Amino acid sequence: MAFKAYDLDGVVACYHLPCTLHTPDKIVLVNSIDNCKQEFNDIFTQLKQGNTAKIIARRASYLSITDNLSLACVDWDFINEQGEVFADFCAYYHMVESEDKQKLKIINVVSHELSNSLSLSIPFSIIS
Repeated sequence: MAFKAYDLDGVVACYHLPCTLHTPDKIVLVNSIDNCKQEFNDIFTQLKQGNTAKIIARRASYLSITDNLSLACVDWDFINEQGEVFADFCAYYHMVESEDKQKLKIINVVSHELSNSLSLSIPFSIIS
């Protein structure tokens, strides 16, 4: 998984540009590859400072909104080197099919407290 490996190019490849990133603290409109890399480099810096040892998707589900638009919800746990959960939250991802229809690309991600997590129609697993 690109995120766990701090693979900046791999993470950026998952996003459609432009896209939006929403956290409880801010909303960011990402317009370019350089802008996307900067946002995720900042996130990776925070994860490294938190001594992230594991990232676990506890629950994941999705539903199709249209033929080329899907919504996914993933409950995440970020675990430090001492085995303690230092961050847990749910994230909602709006995804569109890539132009070649081979991949889904994220156009919007919104992070919430776990209490806002929903179980959508189709469960899935994230292999790490």
